[in-house]
Amino acid sequence: MSKDTRISMAVVRRLPKYHRYLGELLRNDIDRISSKELSDRIGFTASQIRQDLNCFGDFGQQGYGYNVKELHNEISKILGLDKQYNTIIIGAGNIGQAVANYSSFEKYGFHLKAIFDKNPKLVGIKIRDIEIQDVDELSSYLDNNKVDIAIICVPRLHAQSVADILVSKGIKGIWNFAPTDLQVPDDVIIENVHLSESLMTLSYRLNERNLFED
Repeated sequence: MSKDTRISMAVVRRLPKYHRYLGELLRNDIDRISSKELSDRIGFTASQIRQDLNCFGDFGQQGYGYNVKELHNEISKILGLDKQYNTIIIGAGNIGQAVANYSSFEKYGFHLKAIFDKNPKLVGIKIRDIEIQDVDELSSYLDNNKVDIAIICVPRLHAQSVADILVSKGIKGIWNFAPTDLQVPDDVIIENVHLSESLMTLSYRLNERNLFED
């Protein structure tokens, strides 16, 4: 249970990084770690780490630090990774196939149940034993199956119409890889992954460094 329900998204977006580093510590048989030691590994200041974690509870002990396993488990719960999510992918092109083949999603509770595409050359092909279905069957599938998260990997021009179908069928979580901002109701949670924007950010940072070095 969080201390404050008005936690900023900046804090939330740092949680997966904490989770990843704590997982690495567990694999290296490290039982406890101080905020300073975690700071040296993760790159955030010790003060930032303590402030972030204090938003959700009192996890550390003065003079002892953090119990790595307990903190990892608590962050898993905060992120909802102790639950199971039925997931589908719409769009089986390069990005859709890459997402479908990322098997690590399974260990976090994201279970891929179906893949859809409109390309007849792809329909019927299997990815990780899941047969690609015609996108015309999407509505019927949603009527007859519980889906928690839909992943949109279609071209920009088709993304909104796919989102409209998903919303009409009661889907509340969308992971959007299409390079466009989708219009959805306020009760639908959408997470956008704009690859071009990330690449442009990298370009800016390289250019900024070059300006100072010249």
